Amino acid sequence: MDWLKKIPIGQYVSGSSSWLRGIDPRIKLSWILLFLLSPILANSIWRISIVCVLLLITVLSLLPPRIWWRSLIFLLVLSLIFGFLSIVLPASEASSELTIRSPDEIPGAIVLIRPWEIFSLGPFNFGGISLGPLIVDRRSAELGIKTSTLIFTVIHSVNLMLITTPPEDLVWAIKWFLAPLTLLGFPIDKLSFQLLLALRFLPLVQEELQNLFRSIGVRAIEFRKLGLKSTLGLFVTLGERLLSNILLRAEQGADSLMSREGLWLSSQQLRPNIVVDPRYLWMNLGSIFLLLIAIILRCLYGTS
Repeated sequence: MDWLKKIPIGQYVSGSSSWLRGIDPRIKLSWILLFLLSPILANSIWRISIVCVLLLITVLSLLPPRIWWRSLIFLLVLSLIFGFLSIVLPASEASSELTIRSPDEIPGAIVLIRPWEIFSLGPFNFGGISLGPLIVDRRSAELGIKTSTLIFTVIHSVNLMLITTPPEDLVWAIKWFLAPLTLLGFPIDKLSFQLLLALRFLPLVQEELQNLFRSIGVRAIEFRKLGLKSTLGLFVTLGERLLSNILLRAEQGADSLMSREGLWLSSQQLRPNIVVDPRYLWMNLGSIFLLLIAIILRCLYGTS
């Protein structure tokens, strides 16, 4: 029942066995923005390339496999399921109601029937696939690729950053990027400290969710005998209990903070040591150089 502890999605894992831990958190944030923004209006080749790059980074990161292999398999299966559903399920019912004029009504009309192939490379092409009443063509295949790759890219890229970056370093990097807003009077120090508390609060939410699932498993509830209405009522009750427990933890955290006179940490106290460590200089410079190359490749070959 401790599957959330075995799949540390979004939780920082301490250690020193990976070169990802030595990269400046500001550069990590820049790479994450590239992974999140570059798929917008990009072609399928670029989206698949991003997934392959993330898989390559994961394998070569020198992270212990016990940290990422369960979450990676779970995420791959989830992405493939949503991609398959995007391929075979119709997007809307309006297209089936459209009336198409028969070409026989137009005298002398020449009808050219050309299948819309899924993949074409020179003389080689891979045509549409018929799955009973459903036909998979290039449009549906591209929709499935967009859906599956977007889910995998967004979740896995952010997860790689969170498991290799302490919350304090991440908050300091965000504060560094938002530093110009202090000229407009925005309380960046206070907002960054609130973000740090939210990142620290994430494992507590997962722990409460784990406890609720464990309570269901211990009671051995037979959902078939409950029926649909009773089952939905049970899950609604669990959602209410989860929300009340989370609010209780938040209230306890707020009370403990107010007992310390509501003081928050400044940005200088959150500054990571790797920023001033000369051992990681060449690694950070190489990361910046690869980031610029990726941006250039996106502009040249990633457009749809």
